Amino acid sequence: MGLVLLVVIWLITLISTYYFAIDKWAMLPLASAHGVAMDSWFHVTYIVVGVVFLAAQIGLGWVVWKSRDRGDGRPVSYSHGNTKMEVVWTALTAVIFIGLNLAGERIWAESRFQGAAPSAIKVEVTGLQFAWYFRYPGNDGRFARTKPELEDASVGNAVGIDDEDPAAKDDFVTGTLVLPVDRETELTLRSQDVIHSLFIPAMRFKQDAVPGLMIKMHFKPTQVGEYEIACAELCGLGHYKMHGMLKVVSQPDYERWLAQKEADKLASE
Repeated sequence: MGLVLLVVIWLITLISTYYFAIDKWAMLPLASAHGVAMDSWFHVTYIVVGVVFLAAQIGLGWVVWKSRDRGDGRPVSYSHGNTKMEVVWTALTAVIFIGLNLAGERIWAESRFQGAAPSAIKVEVTGLQFAWYFRYPGNDGRFARTKPELEDASVGNAVGIDDEDPAAKDDFVTGTLVLPVDRETELTLRSQDVIHSLFIPAMRFKQDAVPGLMIKMHFKPTQVGEYEIACAELCGLGHYKMHGMLKVVSQPDYERWLAQKEADKLASE
């Protein structure tokens, strides 16, 4: 039985390590500038944690084999614990995980604590059960004020724009996020009801939208295409259908799209 357990433990370890090594469960192809550093750090983490995982599982298999019942009447050897080994192992674990966290903090903070460039495209993202809405400020570059009592998707004002604000004349809201390629974008996230989480896997972008907070983040898409947007926070019974799309287009196509949206806004007034 000791040999069987040894083989099972080592087979599971080697097979799972193999699949990670060949990127069997790799992330979606990268499509953002900041994602390069993020993917690189993921690989470093995989390697460090993978080495620890291999060492721990190989050690576990060896202990199972060494402590097996040999069938010769001798008592099975076991240990009540080794304080020195436990202290060393716990300290090494703390150093590895705290070290990885501190080393990766810069990558995490760049899109959150460092402001976007002044020329960045600004979009406000509103999450509510169970949809995403994206508001653009129009030509004036200013978002109109919003009021909770005006929030009503049935009349076309899901985010509660106050039409009495002069800045509201060119604001428009869409259900699809459209951005130009190779331009930095600053997103301002808000939520009307519960905590949602804007997740764009191909952009390596994930951030909670929290009621009462306006959270700013920025990123730069680098590949033209269509990318799925999901909610990564369990937000209610309809969580599964809280889906959106990001369309990354060329700069000329983006300008034509903006012009069309502005024309549609004027025509509706």
